[in-house]
Parts: sequence; structure tokens; C-alpha cells
Amino acid sequence: MKLVSYMSQWRGIAKEAMDRTAIAVKFLCCLHITDTYFCSPTHVYGPSMLPTLNMVGDIVLVEHVSQRLGKVRHGDLVVIRSPLDPKRCLTKRIMGMEGDTVTYFDPMLGDATRVAVVPKGHVWIQGDNIFASHDSRHFGPVPYGLIQGKVFFRVWPLDCLGVPGQ
Repeated sequence: MKLVSYMSQWRGIAKEAMDRTAIAVKFLCCLHITDTYFCSPTHVYGPSMLPTLNMVGDIVLVEHVSQRLGKVRHGDLVVIRSPLDPKRCLTKRIMGMEGDTVTYFDPMLGDATRVAVVPKGHVWIQGDNIFASHDSRHFGPVPYGLIQGKVFFRVWPLDCLGVPGQ
């Protein structure tokens, strides 16, 4: 009789543990889906987007729906997987869409301006600080598929809370 009571008690504890584990797993799955497909926080740092973003680092929210629907346009701040180093992500501004003719100035190449045509399925990206940005002026147009998301809100620092660049 003691054994049956003992087994019953452990069965209740095991059921409670399984229920709580299932809740935790469901929460983590929802978190993963939200982070991957809808919206995620990203840490952005470096001088290439001065004065729009701080050099020491901003935390921004990036939504992942617009680029899947083809809703990014000129002037949008986007997070892009680096075409030179796939482990890195870059935050830049879209300056040209497919079919656009882009006239750009690269201070490293002298005073002359250059012209490029953005091919189909590509975008032209540049940092706001042209003197410290490694962007399409150096590696050419970027395939649209490398766009990870569009920046839509600055979370940190608190004194700059809001939409970057506005």
C-alpha cells in the first residue's frame, strides 16, 4: 500500500514537471519564431552610420517582414549580411534599387564621381558617413537576398529613443 501511494506521488510530480517543461518549450519556440521571422533586437556600432546612429553602439529593432514582401525602398536603414564576410552584418542605408543609376563619390579614390547601374535583384547601400563606411562603393551592388531586415526603431540609448534618422 505504501508503494502505491509513493508511486502516485511521484507520478503527480512527473506530470507537473512535464507540463511546466512543455510550457517553457512552447515559449522558446514562439520566441525563436518571433526573433527569426518578425522582429529582433540588434546591436549596431561603428562610425559608418554617424550621425544617424552612435559610434559606441545603439540597440535597434529590426523587422524581417518588409524585405520578404519587397517593401524596402530608397532611404531605408537595413541590416545586410556582409557580401565579403557572411559572419558579419552591416547596417546601411539603401541608396539605389534595381535599375537605378547611382552617381557616387568615393573620397578614397579622389575627387572624381563614378556612376553605377544597379542590376536586377540588387540594391545599392551606403553608410551615412562616407568617409568611414565600407559599402557598395567598395564591393558593388548587394544581392537583395542578403537583406536581413529593416531598422524601424531605436531602443537604446534612451535619449535617442525613436525612429533613427528622424
